[in-house]
Amino acid sequence: MGGTATAATALVIRNGRGDGPGRWKGWLEERGVAVRVVPAHEGAPLPGRLEHQALVVLGGCYLPDDDARAPWLPATRALVRQALAGRTPFFGICLGGQMLAQVAGGEVRGEHGTPEFGSTRLGLRPEAGDDPLFQGLPAHPRAIENHVDAVTALPPGAHWLAHSDDCPYQAFRVGSAAWGTQFHPEATAAGVLRWDPARLSRHGAPAPEVLHARALRDEPAATAVWRTVAHRFADVVTSAAVGAGRSR
Repeated sequence: MGGTATAATALVIRNGRGDGPGRWKGWLEERGVAVRVVPAHEGAPLPGRLEHQALVVLGGCYLPDDDARAPWLPATRALVRQALAGRTPFFGICLGGQMLAQVAGGEVRGEHGTPEFGSTRLGLRPEAGDDPLFQGLPAHPRAIENHVDAVTALPPGAHWLAHSDDCPYQAFRVGSAAWGTQFHPEATAAGVLRWDPARLSRHGAPAPEVLHARALRDEPAATAVWRTVAHRFADVVTSAAVGAGRSR
């Protein structure tokens, strides 16, 4: 960043082992947004009040209200509500996107529809044409999927941005600054090799090596797309932070 001071910090909540924020950490930092990762799945405490300039909730093998197995989820949902109420920029990935949908009044169902694994062709919808993050992207970008649960109804007034052949609600926006995705823009092809072969087989998916080869083929183009989205989200965050500073 050539010595440019960091304008904002994003609180990133981890809900499982996985790869954490992956390449999104570096992409946000490239645009001046520092990242504070909280491994909630390891028992790390979450703040009761959202004081960061952005909130990012990552994926995990839970439903948004699976509180018995993931006791940190009520605190996470509370932070999502605070972000929506305060118009704090929010980005939810997989479980995080499902949580945004549910908190804002939509619906999520477990083991619903056709599971999706690996690099998947998406389709942008007309509403993406004027979205701050998705406008001008290729009509059919590819992204890595890893889900059996799905959003089944968007919140009232949500902007539906992207779909796939097997899962309608791949990306959406609530209000002016809260985005949810079913896919994983932070994931890389290398991470696919660490997926559980037994889980994939149970859901009728190919072996990790097969999925990895496909993801590796699609990675250069996908990387350019999702880096653009991450940079645009960071710009939303820094602009909001500057505006908040001026209003004090």
